[in-house]
Order: sequence, then C-alpha cells, then structure tokens
Amino acid sequence: MAGPNPYSGLLKSIEINGKQFNYYDLTQLGEKYDRLPYSVRVLLESCVRNCDNFQVLDKDVKNVLDWEKNQNVDGGVEIAFKPARVILQDLTGVPAVVDFAAMRDAVKDLGGDAQKINPICPADLVIDHSVQVDFARTPDALNKNQELEFERNKERFQFLKWGAQAFDNMLIVPPGSGIVHQVNLEYLARVVFTGDLLHPDSVVGTDSHTTMINGLGVVGWGVGGIEAEAVMLGQAISMLLPKVVGYKLVGELNPLVTSTDLVLTITKHLRALGVVGKFVEFYGPGVSALSIADRATVANMCPEFGATVAHFPVDERSLQYLSQTNRSKEKIDIIEAYLRATKQFRDYNNPEQDPIFSEVVELDLSTVVTSVSGPKRPHDRVSVSDMQRDFRECLNNKVGFKGYGLSPAQLSSSGSFSYSDGQTYSITHGSVIIAAITSCTNTSNPSVMLGAGLLAKKAVENGLSVLPYIKTSLSPGSGVVTYYLRESGVVPYLEKLGFNIVGYGCMTCIGNSGPIDDNIANTIEKNELVCCGVLSGNRNFEGRIHPNTRANYLASPLLVIAYALAGTVDIDFEKQPLGTRADGSPVFLRDIWPTRAEIQEVENKHVIPGMFKEVYEKIEQGSPSWQALSVPQGKLYGWDPNSTYIKRPPFFDGMSRELKPPQGVQNARCLLLLGDSVTTDHISPAGSIARNSPAARYLAARGLTPREFNSYGSRRGNDAVMSRGTFANIRLVNKMSATAGPRTTHHPSGDAMDIFDAADRYAAENVPLIAVVGKDYGSGSSRDWAAKGPYLLGIKAVIAESFERIHRSNLVGMGIIPLQFTGGQSADSLGLTGAETFTINLPEDITPGAIIDVHVNNSKTFQVKVRFDTEVDLTYFRNGGILNYMIRKML
Repeated sequence: MAGPNPYSGLLKSIEINGKQFNYYDLTQLGEKYDRLPYSVRVLLESCVRNCDNFQVLDKDVKNVLDWEKNQNVDGGVEIAFKPARVILQDLTGVPAVVDFAAMRDAVKDLGGDAQKINPICPADLVIDHSVQVDFARTPDALNKNQELEFERNKERFQFLKWGAQAFDNMLIVPPGSGIVHQVNLEYLARVVFTGDLLHPDSVVGTDSHTTMINGLGVVGWGVGGIEAEAVMLGQAISMLLPKVVGYKLVGELNPLVTSTDLVLTITKHLRALGVVGKFVEFYGPGVSALSIADRATVANMCPEFGATVAHFPVDERSLQYLSQTNRSKEKIDIIEAYLRATKQFRDYNNPEQDPIFSEVVELDLSTVVTSVSGPKRPHDRVSVSDMQRDFRECLNNKVGFKGYGLSPAQLSSSGSFSYSDGQTYSITHGSVIIAAITSCTNTSNPSVMLGAGLLAKKAVENGLSVLPYIKTSLSPGSGVVTYYLRESGVVPYLEKLGFNIVGYGCMTCIGNSGPIDDNIANTIEKNELVCCGVLSGNRNFEGRIHPNTRANYLASPLLVIAYALAGTVDIDFEKQPLGTRADGSPVFLRDIWPTRAEIQEVENKHVIPGMFKEVYEKIEQGSPSWQALSVPQGKLYGWDPNSTYIKRPPFFDGMSRELKPPQGVQNARCLLLLGDSVTTDHISPAGSIARNSPAARYLAARGLTPREFNSYGSRRGNDAVMSRGTFANIRLVNKMSATAGPRTTHHPSGDAMDIFDAADRYAAENVPLIAVVGKDYGSGSSRDWAAKGPYLLGIKAVIAESFERIHRSNLVGMGIIPLQFTGGQSADSLGLTGAETFTINLPEDITPGAIIDVHVNNSKTFQVKVRFDTEVDLTYFRNGGILNYMIRKML
C-alpha cells in the first residue's frame, strides 16, 4: 500500500506576484543534483514528488540522484517514472478509448466497479490522422477533404465524442484543428504545472514524435498505446536510467540553410553514433541562435535518430515563445520563477551551467549544408549539391536502402500518359509525382513556411510553374499557419503553384496522400519507373508515402517547391535552371531562394500573439459538422455489432480474477522470417486497404465498396480489420514467400497463402506461432496494433537480433515474449528457413534478461536472451498483458 512521502522535508514555499506556491526544492540535495543533466532533473523531481514506496520507491529517488554512477551499470538501473500527462492522436487514441470501454465491460463482468476505469493522469487527444489528400490543387480542396473525412469517419468521431463525456480528465480536440504535436507545442504544453504544487510538465504520447515538445523544454517521448493507457490509469512507467549524450552546438547556420537541413544533418550524425535508448541533451552557445521552432524541428525527429528524447532545457527564448503563443504573463512569470529557483532554467552561453554528460559530441552549425534525406530512410542524408549523382547511383545500386537494382536497359525507361487537361506528358526515373508541404516537423516552423511562401512568390514573378499532374499539397499543422501565410500575402503565390491548403492534419507524412491519376499509376507500373515523392515530413520508409512513389525524399518546404518546379529530383540546381522567364532567360534556384534576413523580417511582422489567441480560444468547439454529431449517453458503451469501425476487442474474453501460471511455447511454427529494419509500417500499415487483401474481403462481405474501405489507420477500433491488416504492407519481404508483400508459406503443407489466412489455418490446427526477425525490429511509429495484431494472429514469441525500444515494450504489454539472439547469432547464421518447429520453455523463476534455450525440430538448440527487461515486464507477462494487469488491480 502507498505510504507517506519521505521527501516532504524538501517542500518549500515561494511567492510569485503576491501568490504562494509550494514545490519540492531539489537544490537541497546538493552537488549531485547540480551535476545532473537537466532532463534527468525532471525525472528526479517526478520520483521525489510521487515517492510513496509503493509505485515509486525511495530507491528510485536515490538511483536517479546517483545517475552519474548508475548510468554505467551493466544491464541498466530500473526506475519508476510518473509523467505529468498523456497525449494521444486519433489513430492510436481510438484504440485506447476502445480498450478503456472494453476494460469497463470486463471489470463489470468480473464483479467490479466499471467507473474505476477512468483516466487519473490528464489526457489530451487530438484528431489529426484521419484526413486524406483526396482533392488537391483546387480552391475547394480543403472543404472537400474535410467533408470526406467526416463521411468516412463518422462512427469513429461519434465514439470519440462519447468518450469525451464518458471519461473524466480527457480533452478531445476535434478534427480540423491541427497536428497533435504542433497543437501540443502552441497550446497544450504547460512547461510547468501551476497549481498549488509547482512541478515540471512532462508527457508521454501514443505517437513517437511526441519528442517534439522537448524543443520547448518539456521532457516527453513516445510510448505504445498500451503503456499510455496504464499511465492514464495512474501507473508509473518502468524504465532504465538512460545515458545522456551532450550535443554541443557552436557557431551559426549559414543564411541560406534551414532548420530542416540542420535536423537531417543531426539525424544522420546521431544515427551513426548510436543513441538508441539514450537521452540527447543540447547545450552550447549555438543553441541560443536557434528559435523554439528550430529546436522543435530537431526534437521532432528524435525517433529517426533513435534517441528517447532530444532535450532543449528552458531558456529566455522559451519564455519569449510562450509570450508569442499567447500564454499569459502571470503563467510565464510562475514558470520562470520556479525553474530558476530549482536550477532548471538554462543560459546556453554560460558554460558554468553545463552538467555532466555520459559523452559529448559537437556540431559546428556553420558546416550544415542544404540537404534532403532518402530515398528510403530518414537518416540517409544527401547534400542537395550531390543529389543528382546520388539518385543516379541509387538506380544502379543493388536492391537495398540506397538501391533499386535497375539493369542498364531499364535505366532509359520512360512512359507517356494523357492527363485530364488533354495534354500528353512523359515521365521517367526521378520524375516527381507527389510534392507535399506536410507534417508537424516543418509546418510548426514559421521560418521555413514563410520561406516557402517567399520562394513561391519569386517563382511566380519569374514566370515559373509546376506541371499539372504533380500532386502538390499544403497541410498546415495548425490554423495559425494559415493565418500568418495569409497575412504575409504569400498564399496566392502558393496556390498559383498548386500548393492549396488541403487539410489540417498529418496527411501525406503518414501515408494519407490519397490517390494519383490512374493513367500516371499505370504508366509507372507498366514501365517499372522509380518515380518520386518529395515531402517536408519525417518518415519516408518504403510503401509509406504512396505505392507508386518508390523513392521518397524528406526536404524543407522550400525544397519541396523547388523540386516540384523542376519536376524531377534528377537535377543539379547549380548547373541546371528550374525554367525560363518570358524573355527566355534561365531561372536558377539561387535566383528565387529567400535569405534568412528576408524571412525574419516577414516573420517578425506577421507571427503575433493575437493569431494564437484567435485560433486556440475556439479550438475545442470544432466545426459545425463536429458540433452536429449526436452521441450515445452513459458510462458503458453500447457496441454496435454492425459497425465496421468500432468493435469490442477480444483481449479480455474468458479472463478470470486468478492468474494462470506463465507458459512457454510448444512446437510452434514460424509465420514470418524477416530481415533487418522491419518497421511498424511493415507490421501494421496505416495506409490504404488493398482491394485484394483479407481486410478488403472482410469489409466487402459486409456490403462495403472499395471507395468505403478507408485506411487501416482509421479502422484501428475494429480488431477484425486490424488482424487481417497485420503485416499487410506491400513492400514486406518475408523470406518464407517467393514474392514481396503479405504472403507466407504454411507448413508442413507448403501452401503459399496470405499471412492472415495462414495464421487462421494454424489456429484451426491449434498450432502456436512465432516470428523470427533481424535487427531494429519494430522501428518507426509507436503503434500498439503492431503488437496487438501479431497477438491476434496467434504469435506467442518474437525472436529478433534487436528490438526498437517502444515496440519491445508493446510486445510485453500484449503478453508476447520478446527474445533476442545471443553471441552474434541470427536466423542466417543458424540456417533457419522457417520450415522448422520451435519449443521455448520458460522457467517458473524467470528473471529479467535471463538466457534460455530454443529447441528447433526437437534436435538442435540455440540460446536467446529473454527481453523482459524489468520486474514490471514480468508482472505484465504473468498477467497476460498490461491491460489485464490493470483490470485485476481495479477489482
């Protein structure tokens, strides 16, 4: 049971603007506290404030305070951390609310009080992942896309609106308001909670890019939806005390370089360094020159370089941003006074404030050059000056992250098509098909958005245009962006180039790019062309952006427009013009590229607090369509058996109050044999539902037409669709299938079939399943369905060379056993083909990190490490998963 806080002696009172506030004064802990990285000070404060010797123990406080010593302990030191709040987006938020509703049913069925299932920790859910780019390049594209969004997602939106009134402590931000991380930055972030007891803001979110908020000095990172639900129910997160990499910034950015170029440079650098599982904390005089939007851009791509957080402690610039975004002076005064009193306020130009780091790396900002990343991974940075050469090499290189394996004869392939304007156009390798200014990574940053607007203005004034078949789009991260783009006068020029506003949401960045013209798609497929998407997003994994853009490059909004104007990525901007003026003279990119001073002048004039006030004071109201939604009343949800969007999940069917003994896996078959870097996009795609897929057959059997299928992301409230969509990525390479895509081989029959159909057949045969995979399994977005889906397919264990942090946690949360090859072994080195049977015996007294044997065909064995990293992991597994554990706790 919880006891009194043993650290109450650290409580102190402070007067701010005539009001008294209490806080825990950690400066009394002495020199050890003063030497801690600023991000670790936030962990320590949470442990001190929440210490009850039940969930958060006295030893947790001591372990964090002794970070300098404990960071190097072999195997890591486990601590408990209670974040101040949770943030969700709708693709992960819908299944979370579905789980909450199902948990209420389960508690009631087991004789408990259903209303105990309620968020204890504040939770904000922003609906931003549903809107798609169905219409583009027209003045009415925004309205048409939003109308379609409501038409497709009415059931989901009704369910979320029900959740808003059924559950306490949960704010729902309606669709059309903006992207979750930008809304978090501009509106939801507290920085310091300013109730009677002051304490730092901290957040976990069901989206891996929750890290963006670190740009404002708020410690936050992405967790799986399953883990977030436990935090919402008042549970602490179990985590290993991280190493903290100090990333020192010196110098200043070149006037022609953008924050996007900076983050792509840092991403490549830190990915090469290896920072998975670590905190990165920025310091040094170069940080002072970066705006909060610049810092947020860097922090946003933290998952792409692999760290848990990329933290920028609060400084004077942070306070200026809070003022600019219409936070009250009273609140800003409290934030500053508290952070200064607790030594959490940073002066980046004062080296005496520099803490101790695990290791230090340095970047001279003046060395950053204009860059893109691709064609298949966010950390494969390419200097724009090298882009043409690099792309041509990729065409020749053998198939891989930097190669397409084209033969000499294929290199000259091209094709022609008739377009809706009556003209015939030709495309070839490198032709740009999609150009999207999208994603919170960049649309939160006025400098690159206004820079893109100014570039568009100069392009139009010089007589340049974008080919009509290129699907151009602009999806701002909040209404504020539209406000300052209009006020600055650049919107007409963006629209002239086809960059009309198409919606307020993630859109192209998460694969909601919508359809392209059938004639273009057919031409690409017939001629096997490597055509391109260019987007200002944060992810470009294969198959994510659009099935017909095999190469996808991340770029600043300015470069998105530049490549759209060029019509190809196979261009050297220094030597080749974008086009010609009316007099025939060439127009080069350098002729229309705005300087930082030009952009800054426009930003200072047009990005003002009044905009934020006007946009955000009505954000909870939603559109007339949202306001008109009627929702059922009551604390228990009335499940509609005919709904294809919202369905009661089977996770708690047959659940008992008593625990069953933990079990291993006997004579399992391998469902998938996969290579390295299998992402959550491969495991549980969010994009469109292929017409020939098991999910499509399920929906068609219920009377839906392909136009009504919507996306997997939108149907995450329906387990029947999502289980059929597990491993449904068309680019999945399963070594047990002769072709790419969601196929496998059933054993011992040898039949080739869809992965879901094979799993269904094994279930009928009462055969358990495993998956055998390579390195970095589960990288990418933090998707709970990437664990829930395999669980529903009958996968009991995953054997990997290595796991992505969040995904490993999600597997444990669903009761799936994560196992890791030891001694440098792999499926290849062991000669595994997927035709074998596997037996995995778990000892009753299993401990975190135990080494056990896997028996293959009852003849040979190899050893694996059990990736239950903490005692809490084991507790969740013994309960059959984290949600089952929470239900039993509530009884």
